[in-house]
Amino acid sequence: MPSSPPRRTTTRRSPRAAAPPSGARRAAPPAAPGRPLTAPFAAVFGLLLAAEDVFLAWLVESPEPGWTWDRLVSGVLALAFLALAGAVLVFLGRGRGWAVLALAAAVTALLLLGTTVLFAAALGSGELTGWALLLLPGPLGAFALCVRRPIRDWTRPRRGNRPARPAAHGRGRPRGR
Repeated sequence: MPSSPPRRTTTRRSPRAAAPPSGARRAAPPAAPGRPLTAPFAAVFGLLLAAEDVFLAWLVESPEPGWTWDRLVSGVLALAFLALAGAVLVFLGRGRGWAVLALAAAVTALLLLGTTVLFAAALGSGELTGWALLLLPGPLGAFALCVRRPIRDWTRPRRGNRPARPAAHGRGRPRGR
């Protein structure tokens, strides 16, 4: 048996929060949700990517008669439009803007790497290989910035702002008094 009587502890039942213990550090308040610092840089790289896609379409266009590259040129110009749309969506923080920019950057990077391999290995053209490698930092920079967590969180669809659905009328609903 213990020599001292047991102490009674009371449970605090107050609607207010308890005071922090003395000597405890106060945590910094959470930062206000706003545009991350990397969002403008990702948008600038998206604009650079769109400009590089337009330049790539200009390089692919053949001035020789008889060669039709219309589908390839229109596909590269569609990539430029996709990159431009992704840059605007990332800058404004619209839903899934990072995915649009990442898609445009990945496809452009694969296209440039394929062009590099084609010109270097198959055709042996060092000048065109250099142009393709010179254009590679745009898609790589845009892709590296837009897949990071701050940009993904910034462009996450806002689920809490949707209006409430109206009440459905019909069967299964209890009648009022």
